[in-house]
Amino acid sequence: MTASDSYPLAYSIVFLRHGESVGNAEDRFQGQADFPLTEKGRAQAQALADKWLAEGVTFEQCISSPLLRAAQTAEIVTQVLNVPLEFDADWMEINNGLLAGLTDDQAAQVAPRPAFITPYTRFGKTGESRWELYLRAGRAIQKILDRQPGRYLIVAHGGVLNMAMYVMLNIPPQTDSSGPRFMFHNTTYAMFSYEPEHHNWRMLQFC
Repeated sequence: MTASDSYPLAYSIVFLRHGESVGNAEDRFQGQADFPLTEKGRAQAQALADKWLAEGVTFEQCISSPLLRAAQTAEIVTQVLNVPLEFDADWMEINNGLLAGLTDDQAAQVAPRPAFITPYTRFGKTGESRWELYLRAGRAIQKILDRQPGRYLIVAHGGVLNMAMYVMLNIPPQTDSSGPRFMFHNTTYAMFSYEPEHHNWRMLQFC
């Protein structure tokens, strides 16, 4: 994953969702509840790291959400690839308020889903809205583009990665269940290039 020879000042950015967490395995709302990886999740991260090592993939920097499931994924990958790692709270998953850590049945009692969700509706009564997550994701992208062009790995979560892609594609936050959804399964990754001289985002891979 190297910057294009045709555009030497391009950014190469990979969004990676964490491996399977305890919250995933138990089918819980996660948000910012701090679940670690399962053994399966660790194996997923290790398999991806080994694959990238065999392919000669490298990055100048890895930036990860500090939540355990992302941080542990990032630590496994960066140790294999010998890439420096730092943490940025702007890449944390949405704050889903009272829903954090609950099962579906518990959530239905504590914070039932509203009949209609606007971009300003707070998740789990006390959490962030989609609009707030969108703004946070935009700030996180801004901080990447404030750095020198290069190859960056972002390890984060499905919700914030979707909002980051909305920012990149100039899609506003949507109402209820409308709008596109980018299905980041555990250790799914998407690779983009960005050419500042043309404000040109390109999706190169979604695996």
